[in-house]
Amino acid sequence: MEKYLAQPRHIEIQVLGDGKGDAVHLGERDCSLQRRHQKVLEEAPSPSLNADQRNEIGEIVATAMRKLKYRGVGTVEFLYENGEFFFIEMNTRLQVEHPVTEMITGIDLVNEQIRIAAGGTLDMKQEDIRFEGHAIECRINAEDPVTFAPSPGTITYYHPPGGLGVRVDSGVYQGYKIPPYYDSLIGKLIVHGRNRVECMMRLRRCLDEFVVDEIKSTIPLFRDLVDNQDIANGQYDIHWLEKYLAKKSG
Repeated sequence: MEKYLAQPRHIEIQVLGDGKGDAVHLGERDCSLQRRHQKVLEEAPSPSLNADQRNEIGEIVATAMRKLKYRGVGTVEFLYENGEFFFIEMNTRLQVEHPVTEMITGIDLVNEQIRIAAGGTLDMKQEDIRFEGHAIECRINAEDPVTFAPSPGTITYYHPPGGLGVRVDSGVYQGYKIPPYYDSLIGKLIVHGRNRVECMMRLRRCLDEFVVDEIKSTIPLFRDLVDNQDIANGQYDIHWLEKYLAKKSG
């Protein structure tokens, strides 16, 4: 029998190993805002963990990777409730939400993955890794922000936000055609601030500046979320978003 968790959060630990018995963790990401088990918004560090909890679960995971002689980047995922972690799975790859980890650590995970694949060793120790500030990523999809129906078509005007602490990972441009056949992801908006409050303020400004015309996108949803008090307080679990959307739709 599996333990029932009523209001868990989704916490994942980023790891990096050289395949020779050396591994480090790069902290956690909170991916609790989900719809149909698909992550919508991710942030690092998690508002629900303190430094001691982060170090404890991080070291447990890093120790396991050392014993396994794990090679490359990877993510160990947990459900977290009442101070306890419950293992879900490990993703042995780079994940969509990896930029928030890069923003708070200053470590280029893609570069490290390629370097280790080429036979390199880790050029860092656990004590070298520092967590600076707070980062949030929004997955901007070509979907109706209310019904989530796909919205393929041609982008007639595209204006991504910019500035200090702002990163947009995307391959689209003005005139780009969003096809109906594949994943609806338009791009990822990643914002970093000195703390969570500054990060949220910067994210709000970026969402107001982000323009994707002609097709529908989930940008209006994120504008609503950053103004929600539960999100501002970091008080949400894996069920929160679906309950919010159900209440909003009546």
